[in-house]
Amino acid sequence: MSLIVKKFGGSSVSSPEKILNVVKRVIADKKAEDKIVIVVSAMGKTTDRLISLASAISGCPYQYKREMDMLLASGEQVSIALLAMAFQNYGVPAISLTGRLAGIRTDDKHTKGTIVSIDTKRILSELAQNKIVVVAGFQGSDNQDEPVTLGRGGSDTSAVALAGALKADCCEIYTDVKGIYTADPHLVVNATKMSDITYEEMLEMSRLGACVMQTRSVEVGQKLGIPIHVRSTFVDDEGTVIQTDSQRQEGLIRGVSYLDKITQIAICNEDIEGLYQELRENLIALDIEYDFFRHAHVYDNNKIGDALILAVEQGDFYAVQPLIRKIMQKYIAVDISIKEGMAKISVISNKINGDKAIYDKFCQALGKANIDMLMMNRHALSISCLLENKDLSRAVQVIHDEFFPARV
Repeated sequence: MSLIVKKFGGSSVSSPEKILNVVKRVIADKKAEDKIVIVVSAMGKTTDRLISLASAISGCPYQYKREMDMLLASGEQVSIALLAMAFQNYGVPAISLTGRLAGIRTDDKHTKGTIVSIDTKRILSELAQNKIVVVAGFQGSDNQDEPVTLGRGGSDTSAVALAGALKADCCEIYTDVKGIYTADPHLVVNATKMSDITYEEMLEMSRLGACVMQTRSVEVGQKLGIPIHVRSTFVDDEGTVIQTDSQRQEGLIRGVSYLDKITQIAICNEDIEGLYQELRENLIALDIEYDFFRHAHVYDNNKIGDALILAVEQGDFYAVQPLIRKIMQKYIAVDISIKEGMAKISVISNKINGDKAIYDKFCQALGKANIDMLMMNRHALSISCLLENKDLSRAVQVIHDEFFPARV
């Protein structure tokens, strides 16, 4: 007997036909004694449509974070109910549970909650009755029973955390691609699927834009030591396993990731170190993904100083604005400029730090393609570049072709 947690994303349940396809696949794969927990996302683009509705009411709906959670949590409730009905229609006992009913307890950070505990009694009770348990991903409740969502892609985190709490034998993430690729296969036609990847490499790829797995879900998997198997809903393929070790040679490039809709905030001040530390501490407290870049900047009668460039996703810019105003009042910044519509492209390796050859190759590839590199940054596992959003698609293909040349 195996206890298996399976997660199906929005594209896997985007229509009644696809929901029935999921049911047929689970039934076909299930051994007689297996215990199955299914975590499911909202159908298709439901979450995007709900955000659009909120935006039609308020230009900045995320200022009402509690109400956004109340709204967005409804998407998963539709899909879990329909999926449970479909199982029952095939004669398979099943029950749907919201995050709260499944015992998923979070902190009180609306729209970006963190799971703090899971009470598995209800799920185990339903499994003991030979039911398939269908759980709403992306959500839980705080200690006041208020709904809290886990951020975009949070259903992955729900699935991995449940697998850990239930001591599951396996956590399978089903999506619309066959596994983890060297680049977004929707954008790069010659992207290659990887058989395995380490937690550290997947974390870096997710942080830098690979949407197939949410960053926090990989962190949970690593912490709990749960191998995560990413597979396709629609074809029978081995997929990609995210685990501690990898068979790949050290130093090789693992993939190319990108983020569009980046806002660039350039700040120039004499106390650049103090400014950097204060911004960093506040951004961590706000749970906002960010990158810092620095470059020489001419200001104040041709005096040269360091400019601190902060790059955040456009969706987080609203949360950053009060912080920027507060910091600017304190430091009396000489200069500040904001530029929206930027993008960031990155290459990820298990050993980039100190490897000048990879850095040079990255720069030369974009240079040969006449793509302007506005800012560069280097981390232990990645090199990143800010560029104009209009150049993004071409840049991803150029970089991928440079590091993953087509085989003849």
